[in-house]
Amino acid sequence: MLIRLFASILLFCSAGVAVAQPAKVASPDGRIAVEISTDNDGRPSYRVSRNGKPLLAPSRLGFILTNAPKIERGLQIGEPQFSKLDETWEQPWGERRHVRNRYNQMRVALTEKNKPFRKIDVVFRLYDDGLGFRYEFPQQDALTEVKIGEELTEFNFARDDATAWWIPSFEWNREEYLYHRTPLREVGDAQTPITLRFADGTHVSIHEAALVDYSGMNLTRVEGTRLKADLTPGSEGFAKVERTAPFHTPWRTLTIGDNAAALADSSLILNLNEPNKLGDVSWFKPMKYAGVWWEMHLDLKTWASGARHGATTENVIKHIDFAAKNGFGGVLVEGWNVGWDGDWFGNGEDFSFTQPYPDFDFPKLAAYAKSKGVQLIGHHETSANAAHYESQMEAAFDLDKEMGIHAVKTGYVADAGGAKLVGRDGKVHLGWHEGQDSARHHLKVVTEAYKRQIAINAHEPIKDTGLRRTYPNWISREGARGMEFSAWGQPGNPPEHETNLVFTRLLAGPMDYTPGIFGMKTRAPDGVATTWAKQLALYVVIYSPIQMVPDLVENYEANPGPFQFIKDVAVDWEESKTLNGEVGDYVTIARKQRGGDDWFLGSITDENPRDLKVPLSFLDKGRKYVAQIYRDGPDASWKGKRESIVVEQHEVTSNDTLELKLAPGGGQAIRFAAK
Repeated sequence: MLIRLFASILLFCSAGVAVAQPAKVASPDGRIAVEISTDNDGRPSYRVSRNGKPLLAPSRLGFILTNAPKIERGLQIGEPQFSKLDETWEQPWGERRHVRNRYNQMRVALTEKNKPFRKIDVVFRLYDDGLGFRYEFPQQDALTEVKIGEELTEFNFARDDATAWWIPSFEWNREEYLYHRTPLREVGDAQTPITLRFADGTHVSIHEAALVDYSGMNLTRVEGTRLKADLTPGSEGFAKVERTAPFHTPWRTLTIGDNAAALADSSLILNLNEPNKLGDVSWFKPMKYAGVWWEMHLDLKTWASGARHGATTENVIKHIDFAAKNGFGGVLVEGWNVGWDGDWFGNGEDFSFTQPYPDFDFPKLAAYAKSKGVQLIGHHETSANAAHYESQMEAAFDLDKEMGIHAVKTGYVADAGGAKLVGRDGKVHLGWHEGQDSARHHLKVVTEAYKRQIAINAHEPIKDTGLRRTYPNWISREGARGMEFSAWGQPGNPPEHETNLVFTRLLAGPMDYTPGIFGMKTRAPDGVATTWAKQLALYVVIYSPIQMVPDLVENYEANPGPFQFIKDVAVDWEESKTLNGEVGDYVTIARKQRGGDDWFLGSITDENPRDLKVPLSFLDKGRKYVAQIYRDGPDASWKGKRESIVVEQHEVTSNDTLELKLAPGGGQAIRFAAK
């Protein structure tokens, strides 16, 4: 549904006429401004200011091509075209129901002064919370087949007082790294989103939106505070990007706010994506789900067949009964299909996505789940052998549809650069998880799944760039270090990890982080480095329209008090508000249940205790609520009594202020039940 509030288009002159420089445009509130110009050699650059102060110094634009001379100099600027839009659109599911999309746009043509007179357009969209820009290659005889060796796009910051939070790019473990916190001058090769905090409190996130049939953008620091786009390599034998004009690149984005909370509440990435192309997705229902999963990470069960096989009919029935009893919508089952024996990590060629192991009675379990009001959630681990998966994908989705499955978790476990992808020549090539061929593969999965009313939750995925707006059956994904790192026999996620994720990875979109662990002792040296109260708070803090209830069934059944919050917490939201926060330190988020009157609050901290005052002005005025509070006990700590929790309740209104006491590595979860 699209509610149009106001829209107007203002066009001036022809884009092919050279004009005096620079061309300028400002955000609707006037605080952010962009101008584009060329130097004496015809090299184009753009600059950004905020509140009248430089944010980006002149930053280059252009391309190095592998089949033609570069587009980088000898260019002139055409007469700019301006337009603006103000609309509100409705998400079918999301962290808020309605999203305002208000921007001022400037389109500028860059044309070569000499033959062959090639042309590209640069389109800037300025919002009150940031901006996006992209290149558009029009149809032209002088440039038809475009092979991009590199983008010359830069983000040349005008100030040297920024702290950066980032993870490395081009490393073996894809996106699953802990965040570095360094001065901007010490950033190396980084993935996006990368988040910056300047001395005056201004926060900036660099990312991209609408990554379609293109290579994912990383950043490399060239010198000082100048960052340059560094596209993910193409599959073997291919340029980083190969396209036929006309086409456009993804949006290069700068989300800008006065504080960290403003970044978390921005809808910039979503707004830069196209509206829903698929149609009705009402068959997907946001839900919580249990699963045959955590016990494998603890090495109590195995994905492979044998005496400890997890995906048995008996074990799945146990989880279906648990889900039905507690009102959860689904049960994920990993290890159900043939192919997990042997070196599945190495190539994925042995996986069948239609043949179950003999001890997994698929039809019986699907029927039993349906009788209990629960649906099975499919699992397709590919070992990043996308080519092998595509050869069976349609048959696999047909089977899922037959079994009443409406959500599938896909997996692409493999070392970076080791994905097996169908190239543009139709042959199988090695490539990267965020290369152009991978971008094409993921959209093929999503669109084929939609034909069978199936939603996709991708793990080890291509990065999130807001495509859930255009393809709303792409419901969630991983794309960062998840909870499973705290199960293995290696250091797990430290207490600051989730407070980093909120202001970095989660700025891109939903994450299937799998919170809700009560068994704090695992194979990891520090176990799960949180308190129970923090585990509950993560259901609110880390947004996903599907939230797992991952721990062992017996751990929940033995602790009905704190488990009640997991049963009560919503997963689909009318509104979300970040009430406070600092990157890597703490954050508090409140969300109102969609289709209901209750609000939920989650607050978490790093390894340091916190005392936070939170006004309840977000609650509906004139209404009373029962605050059902799940807080750290007085002796709680991630290094000590992690299970220490206090459950209590008080009557509150929007005029009240709560004092939240968070233990080291702790948190607080609250349900505000409307009276």
